[in-house]
Amino acid sequence: MTVDLFIQPNVITAQRLVLRPLRASDQGLIDMYASDERVARMTTSIPHPLPPGATEAFISRASDVNRTEDVWVMDGSERGLAEVLGVIGLERMDRQQSEISYWVAPAFWNTGFASEALQAIVEANPQGAKTLFGSVFQDNPASARVLTHCGFEYLGDAEAFSVARNAKVATWTYLKKLG
Repeated sequence: MTVDLFIQPNVITAQRLVLRPLRASDQGLIDMYASDERVARMTTSIPHPLPPGATEAFISRASDVNRTEDVWVMDGSERGLAEVLGVIGLERMDRQQSEISYWVAPAFWNTGFASEALQAIVEANPQGAKTLFGSVFQDNPASARVLTHCGFEYLGDAEAFSVARNAKVATWTYLKKLG
């Protein structure tokens, strides 16, 4: 007889924040931040306006035993900061590759939290990836700087569909080889 054990993503500690699994109590802050059009427009998956239940469904998917993406909250509460500064995810791909995605609440833009969270993920390498990928919309150079700051190298241009924009948007793709 086999027993499937649900394994939450590991807690990862950085200098000013802790990356921890999502929990139901995060719903209110994630709702508030993800409802901001500036956040939604810079992601592929957050709709705008954010429909009722979307965040609850997101938290549920992040906790599902069959998930393909590990998701962490950037939690600054141990340093007297907000409990939710943003969200960072790592999607499993084939051939020991993973794709990183992240967003930070506008109140915390240009503070280095995205770079700190990404660097912590790179160092922890929780999925044992040999290669990490990241894509950002070309009208979001700040997110591109986060990737290059953490040692990602430009791979090429592509495009991705943005739910909030209801359109394909030009992207820059980056990669980082690990180990």
